[in-house]
Amino acid sequence: MKIESILEERASVRAFLDKPVSKALLTRIFENAQLSPSNCNVQPWQACVVSGTTKDKLKEKFIATLMSGTKPNPDFNWLAQYSGIHRDRQFGSANALYSSVGIAREDKKARQMAMVRNWQFFDAPHAVFFTMDRYLDIMGAVDLGIYAQTLSLVLAENGLSNCMQGALGQFPDPVREVLNLPEERGILFGMSFGYADDSAAVNKTRTDRASIEDAVSFFD
Repeated sequence: MKIESILEERASVRAFLDKPVSKALLTRIFENAQLSPSNCNVQPWQACVVSGTTKDKLKEKFIATLMSGTKPNPDFNWLAQYSGIHRDRQFGSANALYSSVGIAREDKKARQMAMVRNWQFFDAPHAVFFTMDRYLDIMGAVDLGIYAQTLSLVLAENGLSNCMQGALGQFPDPVREVLNLPEERGILFGMSFGYADDSAAVNKTRTDRASIEDAVSFFD
């Protein structure tokens, strides 16, 4: 499948089949993603793929953390507040998501429960945490973003769907504990992935894109 077709058809998926990806296919996908470009070829990403009992343990710890009322304490600056057109697009995305599953704007409890699904990995069979040494800061974050997009495209090429999740970087302590990561390693964000449940209403969610006139300037 051409990249153009993948980009046109891809959407964030929040419901998955109970169908793990084979170890051989997982290995091949991440080998291909390793070809992703990076600044000065530093390849700062340390991808932590969780499945099975490890994923379940993380899910339990995430839910316990949420139930305790712990506030997000991301390793990196995930707390920026959107404004202007960016805020409008954020609202538009949320409206598209909640409308697809019939959650009213005023139903705050239902919206909170839908948000909690992030830390349950949307019941995906696999998730990956994108981590890097903290000192790399914004340059490392740029490279991790490139790597994650490369991985997303390779997944789609192999018939797999995903959802990029900033939420998976909001509570790094359970991740660091379960995966035994060193303190100098920061968790930037994550992604749940697997085979999409095409019958799920939430997977009908679609968002729009700004026009090329709004997003791109050509200078001759």
